[in-house]
Amino acid sequence: MSSMAIGSITFACVFGGALLGMALRAILPQHHLSADSKDAVKVGMGLVATMAALVLGLLVASAKASYDQQRTELTDMSSKIVTLDRILAHYGPETKEMRDLLRVDVTHILDQLWIEGGHSQVAPITSGGEILYDKIQALAPKDDAQHTLKAQALAIAMIIGQTRWLMYEQTIESVSIPLLVVLVLWLTTLFISFGLFAPANATVTISFFAAALAVSSAILLILEMYTPYAGMIHISQAPLRAALAQLGR
Repeated sequence: MSSMAIGSITFACVFGGALLGMALRAILPQHHLSADSKDAVKVGMGLVATMAALVLGLLVASAKASYDQQRTELTDMSSKIVTLDRILAHYGPETKEMRDLLRVDVTHILDQLWIEGGHSQVAPITSGGEILYDKIQALAPKDDAQHTLKAQALAIAMIIGQTRWLMYEQTIESVSIPLLVVLVLWLTTLFISFGLFAPANATVTISFFAAALAVSSAILLILEMYTPYAGMIHISQAPLRAALAQLGR
């Protein structure tokens, strides 16, 4: 299910809870709406509100940390791709095929990560990446300088492969669905209590609408940050495109 669909369901549940509370107010016996009842409900819902705020804050912080980590890894991988290309260039003209293969592989990564109108996916490794590593491994250095450059190229190629595996594993991670369901349940219960003691007028209804929209937007942002290469909040292509522009020079 898409993040937009989950956000819409959350909004419907939360705002629907407020409307339900306002409807219950009209049919409940008056003694259920007394000051003592109101105080008791406030105490219980205060605890629920605290727990919901805490969990929502933790989810936002976790999603933001995951998003920032993916962005950092992409930038780091982009810099290492350029470094690998320069090392191969210094090795000698016999690495031209490898540099061309590296450029093709980076272009493939760009096409794969940012698919317009579709779901992007970080492949942990491609045949081009394996072939590139094998070709570097097959190089026959003629002097100490080429020995050093070959070792550096192999090390960086290995790090790039490890980073791509890490990025792949992180895209599989997402917010816990049971935790999200419990959070929406808490918020819905909270809004029912809000509507239960609120007068039924346009100002109150609009306020509940805005509050429900804010809460559902927060959950939408959380889900969007867990899919950093697609959707409304996505990582910029700029670092990888800048690296691609430097390849082969």
